[in-house]
Amino acid sequence: MNQETGGAVVFIGKKPFMNYVTGVVMQFNSGAKKVCVKARGKYISRAVDVVEVVRNRFLPNLKLEKVDINSEEFEGQEGKKVRVSTIEITISK
Repeated sequence: MNQETGGAVVFIGKKPFMNYVTGVVMQFNSGAKKVCVKARGKYISRAVDVVEVVRNRFLPNLKLEKVDINSEEFEGQEGKKVRVSTIEITISK
């Protein structure tokens, strides 16, 4: 459980798309009231798609509670500073 959202967190990455959809659905089925789907960079569109598939096909009564967008800066290769966009989508029962 995550303290800031009061629920579970699913990080989107390289795994097959349906793994994330299943992960979100399982969190709700195991009692979570809220799930926060987080992604960075090129995976942002995948995070949006995961939330929409969960809401439209599996759990249509979920509410879109909050969407936070931001960017993070860190040191990449060769000491260059790199800025990456982030998104956090919170859905609840």
